[in-house]
Amino acid sequence: MLILSSDSHVFEPPDLWANRIDAAFRHRAPRIVRIDGADQIVIEADQVLSGIGLISNAGARFEAPETISGRGRFEDVPRGGYDPAQHLSDMRLDGVAGEVLYPSQGLFYFRVADPALMSAIFRAYNDWLAEFCRADPARLKGIAMINVDDVHDAISELERAARLGLAGAMITEYPLEHRRYDQPEYEPFWAAAESLGMPLSLHTATRRQGKIRGAGEKTLRDATSRATKAFSPAISMCDMIFSGVFERHPRLTLAIVEFELAWAPHVLAAMDYTYRERHEEAIYRFKGDKRPSDFFRDNVVLSFQEDAIGIRLRDVIGVDNMMWGSDYPHSESTFPQSRKILADILSGVPEHEQAKIVGGTAARVYGFDAARLD
Repeated sequence: MLILSSDSHVFEPPDLWANRIDAAFRHRAPRIVRIDGADQIVIEADQVLSGIGLISNAGARFEAPETISGRGRFEDVPRGGYDPAQHLSDMRLDGVAGEVLYPSQGLFYFRVADPALMSAIFRAYNDWLAEFCRADPARLKGIAMINVDDVHDAISELERAARLGLAGAMITEYPLEHRRYDQPEYEPFWAAAESLGMPLSLHTATRRQGKIRGAGEKTLRDATSRATKAFSPAISMCDMIFSGVFERHPRLTLAIVEFELAWAPHVLAAMDYTYRERHEEAIYRFKGDKRPSDFFRDNVVLSFQEDAIGIRLRDVIGVDNMMWGSDYPHSESTFPQSRKILADILSGVPEHEQAKIVGGTAARVYGFDAARLD
């Protein structure tokens, strides 16, 4: 059975932005700095964004979960995070034929206050990621980072990412409150993504606002934020559905990544109830007899790691809307036990449904050619 990870990661080398960012931003470029024995992601003069331990500690959950911490050092990062040859070797070890690649450090940069700096960071990363994927384009599908603060600029970078050969684009999971995804200003961007055939992603840890986990005083709110993280992309998805984005752009695909599955059935039922019985709130009315949940099934896919409850609810969610991801090389990754974990959580699932969940949906969304992955 073809196994594809719809959510894996690279780990950006420490000198990526210093070497590649536009000269005007070089003195503000992201970098890794060792502070009190651990490496921290720093931006501008002194803004410490996060440690690197949670985004570079694959396998620890199986061997010593008590050691999992935000503290880490670059020399302990799996080499496959930044070396494509080693990355492909690790995929073979894990039994994974192809991967969709997201950033690691880059997840935090959606919270950079200055939009121009954020866009410069993203351009440099997109160039590097495209080169990384050229090691084996059939197996490595990169996802560009796009800043949608300036829609015209976002379209230009989306078009450039497509020319670079990247397979999709990620935007913030939750934009600034006054610029949520129901706003008409995004309409040209949705149209461009549809025209280019570039699926869009909402990936965890990419809120445009709010406290960066790992920065400042430790509080219990970090735990609350993690336990309720699916609420942000659910709001963004609902904004897009209720405002008719997918009715106007039926070939646009939205991937909600690393938020698991089991939250979806309640949201689908709540959307349909609201549309049916709250006309003063669901003010955009679809053509014909379409319901909000129909647009979910036609246009939205969910990437998960090991949500056994979500698998049990697959008849409500839809196996065509589910795709597995390993999250390599992060601390919660299923690497190097992905095949075992998949066998456990998919036990009893019919084989044709398993095939879609572990690889078929990802192949369809991101253009993997199964014949080239034998």
